[in-house]
Amino acid sequence: MNKDEIMKILPHRDPMLLVDEVILNEDGTATGIYHVRGDEFFLKGHFPGKPIVPGVIQCEIMAQSACILFAEKMKEKGALPVYTGIDKVRFRGMIRPGDTINTHVELKRASHPLYLLHGELTVDGKKCMSGDFSFAITNSGE
Repeated sequence: MNKDEIMKILPHRDPMLLVDEVILNEDGTATGIYHVRGDEFFLKGHFPGKPIVPGVIQCEIMAQSACILFAEKMKEKGALPVYTGIDKVRFRGMIRPGDTINTHVELKRASHPLYLLHGELTVDGKKCMSGDFSFAITNSGE
């Protein structure tokens, strides 16, 4: 699924749409891909001369990578995915311009509108971040 297809599921738009591609795997997990170009807004001040992708952005990339798992729920009029929690997140490596981020996200528990997932983020096969996150699919009018 490319960016145009992702935008049919997620309400995010540039500069906050942070996944370039999402794949639904045969085992029901999702894989997300993001190429760090170097000109992103979040790198300008983090850190001048030594840019690294901030942890909060990594968490957002992870969450957006799960979009394909909820494509049907997101088709509902006014559907809006919002974080409800982040737990056990660990950062293990720095991500820099030129890196390609790969995420692996699996659904652990679901009781619509609440969802609990676990994800890992890697660069060149090296784990850079992992954690659990939860979110709700709400109606934008709520």
